[in-house]
Amino acid sequence: MQLPLYQVDAFTNHLFAGNPAAVCPLEEWPVDAVLQSIATENNLSETAFFSGRDGSYHLRWFTPAAEIDLCGHATLASACVIFRYLEPALNRAEFQTRSGILVVEKQGDLLAMDFPARPAEPCPLPEALAAGLGVAPLAVLRSRDYMAILDNEDTVRKLQPRMDELIRLDCTGIIATAPGRESDFVSRFFAPRVGVPEDPVTGSSHCTLIPYWSGRLGKKELHSVQVSPRGGQLFCTDLGDRVRIAGRAVTYLEGIIHIG
Repeated sequence: MQLPLYQVDAFTNHLFAGNPAAVCPLEEWPVDAVLQSIATENNLSETAFFSGRDGSYHLRWFTPAAEIDLCGHATLASACVIFRYLEPALNRAEFQTRSGILVVEKQGDLLAMDFPARPAEPCPLPEALAAGLGVAPLAVLRSRDYMAILDNEDTVRKLQPRMDELIRLDCTGIIATAPGRESDFVSRFFAPRVGVPEDPVTGSSHCTLIPYWSGRLGKKELHSVQVSPRGGQLFCTDLGDRVRIAGRAVTYLEGIIHIG
């Protein structure tokens, strides 16, 4: 079996930044164990697999350790592959996923994703979260992920989290966020429980970040910077029960996976 493979840097306009995702378009679906083995071998935060054509696709995402229910950068990367290589006449792609229908559209040089909003609710500070971040958050909220509100951008940038503590938390990941100096807000995202110590740029976390910062700042259009070492920019819109997350993407490589 031979499978095409693309690697795309998402949420950036230049190579060696943003979040790299592997993308595998499929004619037929291998068994799940093969999909997981490919994602583990790729050793990127996510590998996306999709099948379909003519603007309608079935999409799944795998970390090196597990299948997950929502991933932003690998969705953006999949749309990039479709629009740039497979079906360049298209301006819109619709993906059937474990989180429902997700739509990606071309908007100038941006790719804009329509995702479900996941507002967070205040919650007590877990001991493992405090120990893992090594700082005292101003507030803690939770949806799929824990979200720690910190005082400023420098505090977020300087975090040196203890993964042995964060992995104890019963959640997909941990968001650390604060007001930005040159953006509306900044964030970082840690997900050791699913095999991703730090995700460079995280679309799915913005399903929670956008409702919070939209409410706090009183604005619907938001500019976000994820201040991981690779870094990335996201252009966000609060749509109520949905959010729009837009960014750029560049291709790093094309290749073929040989199986068996």
